[in-house]
Amino acid sequence: MADKKAASSIAATLGVVGLGAFFAWAGSQGGVTVGDMPVFALVFCYIFAVQWLAFVPSYVGRTERYYDITGSFTYISAIVIAVVLSEATDARSIMLLVLVLVWAGRLGPFLFRRVRRAGRDDRFDEIKRSFSRLLMTWTLQGLWVGLTLGAALAAVTSTEPKSLDVFAYVGLAVWVIGFAFEATADLQKSRFRAESANKGSFITSGLWSISRHPNYFGEITLWVGIALIALPVLRGWQYATLISPVFVYLLITRVSGVPLLEKKADKTWGGQEAYEAYKRRTPVLVPFLGRRKR
Repeated sequence: MADKKAASSIAATLGVVGLGAFFAWAGSQGGVTVGDMPVFALVFCYIFAVQWLAFVPSYVGRTERYYDITGSFTYISAIVIAVVLSEATDARSIMLLVLVLVWAGRLGPFLFRRVRRAGRDDRFDEIKRSFSRLLMTWTLQGLWVGLTLGAALAAVTSTEPKSLDVFAYVGLAVWVIGFAFEATADLQKSRFRAESANKGSFITSGLWSISRHPNYFGEITLWVGIALIALPVLRGWQYATLISPVFVYLLITRVSGVPLLEKKADKTWGGQEAYEAYKRRTPVLVPFLGRRKR
């Protein structure tokens, strides 16, 4: 059984790398090069390299403590490297740079502090004991960063930058809404958990009264905003990078995030009248969508 799991993890890792290679090629079309190397592909290689380097001490120490902060560092450094190597000074590229820096600069330290307070991330309880599964998880983070950042990277490395237009301003507005949702939801939950009287309870106030996962709704929304800002300068195969918000949605709602938290919550509070009523009246993700009466 262990051999089958290891083989499955290795196959998944190779599949992730293959998918990453395809998007590295697609996003490079029509982009700036350094020598003969497209900047987009170079940054993609860098993204995966950082994860694999971080994997080594993570496996040796059997720790997941630096997983999220490494992801945020990669977002920040990757977009900076792309801007510098492409010598991108147009307003759209600078806008994308600032938005990514603000998002990653807030989320990374927030997640790091949360794991440090908790002492562990229970998603990794079994994974970190397995070389192949932990490697696959770190490799998946490389794909996560690359695909999520893809549209922004393609726009920044484009050889045909364009001045700000309606897509840029609408995208900025969508990003602001998403960022506000994510940051506010995280703050509300942190304050709720900090109150000793709330120990063992689940949050139903603030944004959590209109969505069971408002922070994830915010994250998906802000990447839709990034994609809208990037859209006008994309061409040809670069349009493949618009999968960014779709990938974020699928990862959050199908792989990690919502499924794991819903399962954990059901295990903890399932069957309790107050919790079951909260689930009935509160949408899983999109506020008010599918909301039912008590």
